[in-house]
Amino acid sequence: RKPSSGIESLRAIPWVFAWTQTRFGLPVWLGIGTALQEAVNKGKLATLQEMYKDWPFFQVTIDLVEMVLAKLDPLIAEYYEKKLVAEELKELGGELRDLFQETKSLLLEVAGHDKLLTSPKSSILQERIMLRAPYMTPLNILQVIHLKNLRDYAQDGSNGRNASFKPSSDEVLKLLQLSGDQDRPPYLAAVEDAVTITMKGIASGMQNTG
Repeated sequence: RKPSSGIESLRAIPWVFAWTQTRFGLPVWLGIGTALQEAVNKGKLATLQEMYKDWPFFQVTIDLVEMVLAKLDPLIAEYYEKKLVAEELKELGGELRDLFQETKSLLLEVAGHDKLLTSPKSSILQERIMLRAPYMTPLNILQVIHLKNLRDYAQDGSNGRNASFKPSSDEVLKLLQLSGDQDRPPYLAAVEDAVTITMKGIASGMQNTG
């Protein structure tokens, strides 16, 4: 988006990518639970379950959303919220997490599953997700820390406590100048590079980058 414009100018790819990084995937599931709940309220749960059983298109759609939900973790998203979100917006985060759980429950009810990815055809995928998740969580934590560092640096500027940071090794300093603007202050270069590394690691682990 343009540097001078707001979030309303953000394009779809970075929007979905950002929600994927936080392990919340909002654009994937938002609205699905509401639609399913409306059908259930009209007494059409049996119809939805029959559609899942007999209509391949509907089944594939539900299975795809179920796969993405299995990769998400609202607790990780809540950590981002606690550390990076303004206090007046945190209530919205809680509402969205509640909606996530409702969507998950409805999806499982329609598919007739006890848990996400419990069908035999999904067992290998579930194993892969479980293997990757423990490696992604530390990256999420590091990303939150360094995003906070970037915000603090932008706010404090040259008066901040890290503005004068300089690596003790000239070799490290040269490495920090390899990517991005070579005139970046060393601290800013280090933090920006750290954020970039976490982004790449989380994207690789999620396998859904937007």
